[in-house]
Amino acid sequence: MSKTFLVARREYLDNMRTKTFWIGILTLPVLLGLSIGGTLLLQKTKDVRRYAVVDQSGWLLEAVEARGEYDDKLRLFRFLRDQAREGGRAVEKLPDSLRQLALQLKDMEHGGLVVMAKLSAASEKAMLSVHESADSDVQLTPEMQAEALEAIAYLKSLSPRQARELLPRLDRGRYQRIEPPPGTADPESWAQGQLDAKRDGLFAYFVIGPDPVAGTEGSKYVSNNRTDPELRQWFSGLATDEVRERRFAAEGVSPETADRIQQRFVFEEKKVGEEGEQEVEGQDFVRQFAPVVFTYLLWIAVFMIANMLLTNTIEEKSNRLIEVLLSSVSPLQLMVGKTLGIAATGLTMVLSWVFFFLIGLKLLPNLVRLPGDLDLSLLVGDPVFFSSFVFYFAAGYLLFAALLVGLGSTCNSLKEAQNFMQPLTIVLIVPLLALIPIAQDPNGTLAKVLSWIPPFTPFVMMNRAAGPPSALEYAGTTLLLIASIAAAFWCAAKVFRIGILMTGKPPSPLEVLRWIRAPEGAVPETDEQA
Repeated sequence: MSKTFLVARREYLDNMRTKTFWIGILTLPVLLGLSIGGTLLLQKTKDVRRYAVVDQSGWLLEAVEARGEYDDKLRLFRFLRDQAREGGRAVEKLPDSLRQLALQLKDMEHGGLVVMAKLSAASEKAMLSVHESADSDVQLTPEMQAEALEAIAYLKSLSPRQARELLPRLDRGRYQRIEPPPGTADPESWAQGQLDAKRDGLFAYFVIGPDPVAGTEGSKYVSNNRTDPELRQWFSGLATDEVRERRFAAEGVSPETADRIQQRFVFEEKKVGEEGEQEVEGQDFVRQFAPVVFTYLLWIAVFMIANMLLTNTIEEKSNRLIEVLLSSVSPLQLMVGKTLGIAATGLTMVLSWVFFFLIGLKLLPNLVRLPGDLDLSLLVGDPVFFSSFVFYFAAGYLLFAALLVGLGSTCNSLKEAQNFMQPLTIVLIVPLLALIPIAQDPNGTLAKVLSWIPPFTPFVMMNRAAGPPSALEYAGTTLLLIASIAAAFWCAAKVFRIGILMTGKPPSPLEVLRWIRAPEGAVPETDEQA
């Protein structure tokens, strides 16, 4: 065993000293950081969608803009309240004109925010009503009203870029209406000319028909870009709400009755816990899909580290270093030592990824606002998930390492190994394809069947951790996995002791099978000798 651990120590330290190892560690967090943070940053650089409107109705455009203004005010007040509840630096980063109002909104519920958002006289005049569940008993102090009006004035003074920097979800930061020059006789022809000439960055224009309440005749949306429907959906949504309310009013239906008719029938989501029925929170969603993250990380770790073992074995065999090592240790000691050394290397890599993940959890709230009941630290802090990950990482790695170290001993170059790797890669793709279906139904037929197929067992059982599987399934699949690892190492050892010193033409699958079936110590004939 001392020689085995010497080999393992050598493998581990050799990997620690290489630049490529540390580059490999940094590759995954950098790619994830770019995919998340880069996407968010690129969204902020998206051009403001400038549009024009030809309103033949004489009233709908004003109503739509009033509704958009109301939505932005409500988002702003909700944002200020949330910042105040976070406290500390979140409040300090707010502009001076908003900081005091944020502190006063700290304890206000949604109904109070709705009342404040309806302060603008323009909104009250242009809209029939804004049907939100506002509390009629909410009392606003004169100081709060003055600060709210100051906040609204500040919001209106912002350019689209400044509004986006303050709060990316503000419509003011995403859309901007362009008016035709004074005295334009035909606004639609002007808008069409601007769109054709691509002047002023005009993205699209709307034409509102003469009677939107009666129907959509004469209304249209014109744009040369059909890959981004956000502007059309936003404007159409606001217009639909306004037209629907006017249709109800024309039929004599009160706003309260209209709200009740349109109210969706929603089932309140519950879960069954130790204390009976309990509320379902955002944290439960994280816990349900946390195993998916662990399984994906497990797949990457096993695939990368097992490949590292294969590459290392073939490299040492091709440069004859393996012959020097075998002069001091037995083939079995060398194989086990290399496997353990690369395993320690892989564990170092995984722990480094966990470290970067914890850093990411600290930085993510600065990039995107998350619901208050979401604690993403559960992904690494839950003892069940973490212990399951460590066990299945070790088991999955040992299983595939045995296959690959035996495979590597029969090949003289990576080019030869690629022919053997293709079937193994296809096997590894299956757990990825089943990742989401198993997470959605962790105790379904697919999950149960794949759990008992040894190459899939580590990934599938990790993915089922939120189910969770029964104790019998855990015990049965664990025993099956251990037996499979033992069988894989027994076969790999018999192949390794012969193949590691073999040069020339790689053996055929039938020849490898004869090596496995040969008695201990015997060296079977090759195909050429036969």
